[in-house]
Amino acid sequence: MEDNFKHKGRRRILVSELREKGIIDIRILEAIENIPRHLFVDPGLSEQAYIDKALPIENDQTISQPFTVAFQTQLLNPSVGDKILEIGTGSGYQTAVLDFLNLDIYTIERDHGLYRSTSNLFNKMKIKPKKFIYGDGFNGMQDHSPFDGILVTAGSPIIPKKLVMQLKIGGRLIIPVGKDVQVMTKIIRISENELKKETFGNFRFVP
Repeated sequence: MEDNFKHKGRRRILVSELREKGIIDIRILEAIENIPRHLFVDPGLSEQAYIDKALPIENDQTISQPFTVAFQTQLLNPSVGDKILEIGTGSGYQTAVLDFLNLDIYTIERDHGLYRSTSNLFNKMKIKPKKFIYGDGFNGMQDHSPFDGILVTAGSPIIPKKLVMQLKIGGRLIIPVGKDVQVMTKIIRISENELKKETFGNFRFVP
């Protein structure tokens, strides 16, 4: 699993681009600079791994563009040791960013083929979520709740109530909401029955 000076140089350029686009959290920029994204994409697309764009992975899924990964993580604003639920493990790149930030990660993937291949990649790269399961992410992980944060990496037509109810008081849900185009949405659970909602522009995600 090669990671050479060429890859590292391209990551430094990518980090500069993300800074220009508004990513200011140093921890996240360090994660992007250190994580070999080319290992999370199809080998035939590795030359495009450090271009700021989404790329196809297996079973008609995608690996989100680096800006989207960084932006969602910045909205999540986690602290070391936070308990984070990720909905849509996908290639595992977003998980790797969260892992770099020293978080307790619980992650769910609904595609069984992708679940198996990403599990193998995690083993090779020594990425160790607290829990990685195959299943319907929009049910969350009730048995392991509440969470400090929930990050959804797939488009959703609604804000799933089950996920909101698995947040701690003060917890944050980051989710792209919509059908054809999604609005990046942040939900903060203020109290048992009170939520604060913020929106941050349009994005495109696979469902």
